[in-house]
Amino acid sequence: QPELPRAWLLGAGQFGLGGLLIGRMGYLAVAQNEHYNLLAESNRVSMTMIPPRRGWIVDRHGQPIASNRTDFRVDVIPDRLEDPERVLAHLKGLLSLTDEDLERIRLDLKRAPGFRPVEIAENIDWERFAAVQVRQPELPGVQPTRGFARHYPAGAAVAHLIGYVGAATAEQYKKTRDPLYVTPGFKLGKDGLEKTMEPLLRGTAGAKRVEVTARGKLVKELATRPDVPGRTLRLTIDAGLQEYAARRLGTNSGSAVVFDCQNGEMLAMVSMPAYDPNSFSEGISQLEWKMLSADDHVPLMNKVTQGLYPPGSTVKPMNGLALLAAGVRPDERVFCSGAMRVGNGVFHCHKRHGHGPLDLKNAIMQSCDIYFYEMVRRVGYDRIAPVARALGLGQKFDLPFATQRYGTVPDSAWKRRKYHTDWKVADSLNASIGQGYVLANPLQLAVMAARMASGRNLMPTIIRDPFKPQAEALPIDAEHFRLIREAMNGVVNGGGTGGAARMQVPGVGLAAKTGTAQVRRITMAERRSGVLSNGQLPFKLRDHALFVCFAPYDNPRYAAAIVLEHNGHTIRNLDTPMIGRDIMTYLFDRERAMKSLAEVEPTWGGDITTRMDAQRAAYRAAHAPAPPVASDEEDTPASRAPAVEAATAASNATAEAEARDTAAGDGVARTGSPEPETEAERRAAPIPPPPATGAQ
Repeated sequence: QPELPRAWLLGAGQFGLGGLLIGRMGYLAVAQNEHYNLLAESNRVSMTMIPPRRGWIVDRHGQPIASNRTDFRVDVIPDRLEDPERVLAHLKGLLSLTDEDLERIRLDLKRAPGFRPVEIAENIDWERFAAVQVRQPELPGVQPTRGFARHYPAGAAVAHLIGYVGAATAEQYKKTRDPLYVTPGFKLGKDGLEKTMEPLLRGTAGAKRVEVTARGKLVKELATRPDVPGRTLRLTIDAGLQEYAARRLGTNSGSAVVFDCQNGEMLAMVSMPAYDPNSFSEGISQLEWKMLSADDHVPLMNKVTQGLYPPGSTVKPMNGLALLAAGVRPDERVFCSGAMRVGNGVFHCHKRHGHGPLDLKNAIMQSCDIYFYEMVRRVGYDRIAPVARALGLGQKFDLPFATQRYGTVPDSAWKRRKYHTDWKVADSLNASIGQGYVLANPLQLAVMAARMASGRNLMPTIIRDPFKPQAEALPIDAEHFRLIREAMNGVVNGGGTGGAARMQVPGVGLAAKTGTAQVRRITMAERRSGVLSNGQLPFKLRDHALFVCFAPYDNPRYAAAIVLEHNGHTIRNLDTPMIGRDIMTYLFDRERAMKSLAEVEPTWGGDITTRMDAQRAAYRAAHAPAPPVASDEEDTPASRAPAVEAATAASNATAEAEARDTAAGDGVARTGSPEPETEAERRAAPIPPPPATGAQ
């Protein structure tokens, strides 16, 4: 009998254990079925990402500014390679690979999972792609692929507007752990609109599914999920005008911005010289990076948003608006003898022997310094600064550019905060001619021109928005705007300083204001002995040349600003009035504008591409290529390159030196603005010399 309870207990235990096992198996088979199916599938199936096609960037008319072209590339699947060294040797001959390329490929093969493609070459021509494709049976593991690569039809003309794309860095992958970042052929925005609009342009990656063993050995390919292209970004830019303005700037280091006065849409935003975004997107060489960094015209810098300049005499019409608002009568005259004594100091006009008696209109037309010294001294610069801000100087605009500098509109409160001292009369005199503490970028100057032309608080936009509300009128008397527009018309068409800008389009009058900004200190001793001309000075010491304009002057539709660094008015067809005239002519008579460009462009060494090719060839001949090494600089966005930082530091140093002179009661007003006196002087400027080999 004792064995019966023992047998019963043993049977009950076995039954209970069996029940637990059956229950667990049922739970795993039913409740956890999906979970373990997914785990099994992930062990069996691996996915290779397919880079998405980036959305196009198009102009206001739908013309592509950044598009996608077919990209022929060759990858290898490590698991399919039977004799890696034999295959690589064969590919070296077919694709003209260098020893450095082979070392990079071997390293990538060691690091990559067996089923993930490793890049051999990209952006190859059809002949080499076809040569690999027909030999594919004898090259197991080699995978010729047709993909897509970014293409910028206008090249350097849109570099600082659009930016460029490039491969993700190791740091970017570590930060996101996104497998797309290490997929051959994937590129993301590195600078400009390509970077700031990345979420919209990127699209959604596709996936190629492959069946693998537990050790990652490829078994077979499964269904492919297609990529979803990014969205198209439509800009307000006119691609034709953008390219024309870039070409018309010629060999200058400068910028041009054009606005539609009806709605504030930006039609062109050009900074030249520039780099070729196609080269950057394909992977720029160290030699080309060094060449661009060493160029004193700073092609890596977007001068429209990063350049700060004394606006010079371009602010005189704006100052005139402020004077009218402060109660100055437009017919009130000031006698200009060429100099004006204030306290112990003497402040000069750019015209040594003076202009005689001038009212506001003629003071703007002749760019008389003495008139503005006297009138601004009377009302005080604190009455001028609010109008300057209302017209856009010192203002921050909501635009998709990562790097912007905003300049300075000074007043007594600003000086007290910054320098802990009171505003002086000399500060007002220097500011009245757009020097001293006053700084602006070309974008702000173009906004100033557009607001003076329209009388409205236009806000600049670069992304097309058909529902953008109409800008409100500025709180400035409409009659005052009319008087200033008449004066600016006289600058060009009434014997003023901008006669070279007179347009040849019937019925279209251009209104403008010229400006020159001094970048070096001129001592009184030099003034007595004779101020050196810009042609006698090295490039970096020459004056900046500036120009703001709008047309037609009596019913403005378009406005523009041109700023040329260290231009010095040395070559007439490369000076601001003729450049401004031709850019505005393009908007009214394209054929006439193109004809004008065709006459002068050959004298500068050809078009942009021709000059850049010559510069690269000359630099390559003078500098032996360095051995390839890893470099952080090659992945530095162009707008933040060390060369740009150095140029910015130099600009800041110049501004600080000018501020110190102004604070000491000195400054440019002591010698007068360096504005050219008459159109006759401009005509006497020298004929451009033959271009040097490799000139930008």
